[in-house]
Amino acid sequence: MTETTTTPETRPRRSAVRSLYRLWPYVRPVRGRLVGAALVGVLASCLGLVIPLALKWIVDGPVADRDPSGVWVGGVVLLVLGTAEAVLFWVRRVLVARPLARVEADMRAALFRHLQRLPLAFHDRWSSGQLLSRGTTDLMLMRMFLAFPLTFLLVNATTIVVGFVILLAQQWTLGLVLLAPVAPLVVLCWFFEERYSLAARTAQDQVGDVTTIVEESVLGIRIIKGFGQHRGQERAFGSLSERLRTTELRKAGLLGTLWALIMVLPELAIGAALLLGVVQVADGELSAGTLVAFLSTALALRWPVESLGFLLAMTNETATASDRFFEVMDVAEADPLPSTTPGKPEAEDRGLRLEGVEFRYPDAPPETPPVLRGIDLHIRPGETMALVGTTGSGKTTLTALIPRLHEATAGRITLDGEDITGLPRRRLRELVSVAFEEPTLFSASVGENVLMGSEGADESDLKRALAVAQADFVDALPDGHRTQVGEQGLSLSGGQRQRLALARAVVGSPRFLILDDPLSALDVHTEAAVEAALREVLATTTALVVAHRPSTVLLADRVALLSRGRIAAVGTHHELLHGNEEYASLMSGHESSDDSDDFEDYARDGGSPR
Repeated sequence: MTETTTTPETRPRRSAVRSLYRLWPYVRPVRGRLVGAALVGVLASCLGLVIPLALKWIVDGPVADRDPSGVWVGGVVLLVLGTAEAVLFWVRRVLVARPLARVEADMRAALFRHLQRLPLAFHDRWSSGQLLSRGTTDLMLMRMFLAFPLTFLLVNATTIVVGFVILLAQQWTLGLVLLAPVAPLVVLCWFFEERYSLAARTAQDQVGDVTTIVEESVLGIRIIKGFGQHRGQERAFGSLSERLRTTELRKAGLLGTLWALIMVLPELAIGAALLLGVVQVADGELSAGTLVAFLSTALALRWPVESLGFLLAMTNETATASDRFFEVMDVAEADPLPSTTPGKPEAEDRGLRLEGVEFRYPDAPPETPPVLRGIDLHIRPGETMALVGTTGSGKTTLTALIPRLHEATAGRITLDGEDITGLPRRRLRELVSVAFEEPTLFSASVGENVLMGSEGADESDLKRALAVAQADFVDALPDGHRTQVGEQGLSLSGGQRQRLALARAVVGSPRFLILDDPLSALDVHTEAAVEAALREVLATTTALVVAHRPSTVLLADRVALLSRGRIAAVGTHHELLHGNEEYASLMSGHESSDDSDDFEDYARDGGSPR
């Protein structure tokens, strides 16, 4: 799902200077290097302006006097000046290369760290491709700006000012001729900046869209091939690529027009100054050496002036990249409420308790009903409770509230009497372990994936957890639990991935265990073996198990029936089976008609496509 809440046309305009200034906290540690590099660049550029003055001395002196030795001396002076200029530019590059690579790495680390702390509601709205482009392309643009345009905007501006002072001092009439294009160039740059910024933002957002479809196509290649949808994906990719191509061509057209005018206007001014200067030399009003020095200085200013288009383009693209970067960084992290120190909980408060819990998705329209409302549930210490309900009744959402993957919008949840909003997240993760319905594995070894469930677990804990999950297939892998499972664990079957996810949940012997239909991908025989081993774990922990099948329900001491966002009934399996018609229908395999409403999706989206 792509982030499409605003478009470049509807986003509030922010000046490029303001956008770039936000980079200051990251640049501040290396400001000394940047200032030093700028000063070295200015010195090198000013040395380049001394060369025309040396030419004037050579032409009006040794050349006019036919003095070969003086010409040789002048040549040595020019060589020294040129070499010094080249060395200084090399020093400038050395000064900025390493620290700016550090700045980019720090910004990327800050972005990644921030993404890990953002609530799930944010990740539901944003596509991974948009986030990936911000962490790669946009950060690269910012590093390139800090390394080159930032310095050369100052260097070139200083060079132009110093150069025109020298030109006016040599022959003010010719200098005024060269100054004539300044006013139209300023207007041209202002006109260009507005339009190029919009095109740059559009292009960078479209790069994120292209990245998203590539990533989805790679991760979903089995579905694409299985349903023969490769041509449809190719068409979708081609459409996005064509949009990006059109935008890039518009950018190129804008930049080409600007660059052409920036090059033509100064060239016309230099041509006019040359004609006027030749006339003045012929009339004896100007020496040949002065004219050579004047024209050499004017030609030396060509690159600083002509590079303005390129530098402005990079500046606008970097300002856009900065806006995109801080769009993510400005999103508030999940509320880190302070830790509380409650008194010793009463006996009736022990275990897992939900009191008046309500939840509404943050981006749901106000008129839509909450996904969950008025949830009151108490799971006693050491008790296992099964959570049963039709598809879309809110079961998965409820389980996500306990480890604070989502934040309840009303009510409170306590663990042994402690409100979870008062627990540090690190402590909450130690107390509560979760196994999701969709098992996700990472590009790491089997052991690393399982031990992710507990920082303090060792190899003996790993073996115990694998035994509980009946994951004996691990021993048959090429390198045992050290075998790399590959991206998303797709080299394993669905049942194998689910068993590893279950092992990850139980490896740390958590006090509270949340299992979201943990056995759905297992065959009958494996399910029975896992259930037998899981009973031993459930006997020593407080657990909430989302269940869809009677075999899973039988693991629980009691059952809670969730219907349309409310707890409709609580009791043992046999009590509900004989006393609740909806529960009996669910256990017989016939969901009630409420399922057709798909209540949770309606409450999440408010009837709008996502």
